[in-house]
Amino acid sequence: MTDPWVALEPGVDPTERVRVLRRAHETFTEAGTVPRPVRAVVADSWRRSARAGVGPDGTADVELTDGDLGTYRSEHPLARVMPLFRELMGTFAADGEHLLAVCDAHGRLLWVEGHAATRRHAGRMNFVPGARWAENAVGTNAPGTAVALDRPVQVFAAEHFIRRVQPWTCAAAPVHDPRTGRVLGAVDITGGNGLAHPHSLGFVQAVARAAEAHLALLAPAQHGADTPRLSVLGRDEARLVAGDRELRLSRRHSEILLLLARHPEGMTGDELLCALYEDESVTPVTLRAELARLRGILGPGLLASRPYRLTFACESDLAVVERRLATGAVTAATTAYAGPPLPGSQAPAVVRLRRRLTEGLRAALIACGDPDLLADWAHAPWGEDDVDVWRALAAARPTAATRTRLASLEAELTTPPGWPHP
Repeated sequence: MTDPWVALEPGVDPTERVRVLRRAHETFTEAGTVPRPVRAVVADSWRRSARAGVGPDGTADVELTDGDLGTYRSEHPLARVMPLFRELMGTFAADGEHLLAVCDAHGRLLWVEGHAATRRHAGRMNFVPGARWAENAVGTNAPGTAVALDRPVQVFAAEHFIRRVQPWTCAAAPVHDPRTGRVLGAVDITGGNGLAHPHSLGFVQAVARAAEAHLALLAPAQHGADTPRLSVLGRDEARLVAGDRELRLSRRHSEILLLLARHPEGMTGDELLCALYEDESVTPVTLRAELARLRGILGPGLLASRPYRLTFACESDLAVVERRLATGAVTAATTAYAGPPLPGSQAPAVVRLRRRLTEGLRAALIACGDPDLLADWAHAPWGEDDVDVWRALAAARPTAATRTRLASLEAELTTPPGWPHP
């Protein structure tokens, strides 16, 4: 009976297993055909890797470094179960000269811990925090393939698509948000041939289930729970949540509150007039009337004057995206971006703010080149006609549908108004 874990007959020593798999790998990379000894899950992954343009001599790119990595890790849901991962796997990894690794849903490694010498060896192939080990970036590997398939995966030696990874064996299992079922990332154990046993896969799968159970018991993450929060992204009428109160504001009050939240030092009446109204004929009386109505909605003592300012700290979803973008945490910024701020507003200050945020985020996405992030932007209402993003997506993931859409957009750019499109 064929061993389902390494797809070779039981009793074959690991060295012979590696030799057979390496011959199979060379056959695939040279002729594009997968010999029979290769497991179906690995053969399918090799084909996906080849279609994604992964080369067998490639290496992982480090996408998150320093402050970017720290910011992203601190905000990631799996940060809350890292103590559990260390408790369940830390000693096993250190004593067995293995590594404990945790990646996000895009295959980016967030933590790599364990035996010091093993970490140094792994660092030579960029198996380090911040590196992208998605299957479509570095080919078949346990954490990347586990996330791609949303199932536990064990990869033995030459089953890895990239040659420099073939001395290693790894097993990984995806971890899901217990409330939504969404894949948060994967937990992985990486080391030598000693991990080729099926118990390694069962172990990481049990750890992943324990992490999900622990997340289910935890209360939702509290980040300034008592701080009033203002939501303006992707909506014309802002929502203010303060304690047990939830207010939906008019468009003008939304603009005023957003500007005052961004200027805790306050704004004079003249500054607000210039920021809010294109029409210079609008009088201070009109603005004072709007502020009086807003003061009544917020409640006594929350909106002061001379200068106009909020008497409470107010966090906005816009500020969250700006902070993440400023630290280079592009994925985290994109995840929090629900759309342009107050998209229907024509207030001069809001228009400038909207343009600056949108241009900054899309420029970061294009520079990053992550096909998943680019696809999310391109298929969102605010990005469906963004030709620069579609060009970047076509370069990163040149599917037929992407190329067709890009050609259509470029044709629209070159066709004079009123002429029929080709």
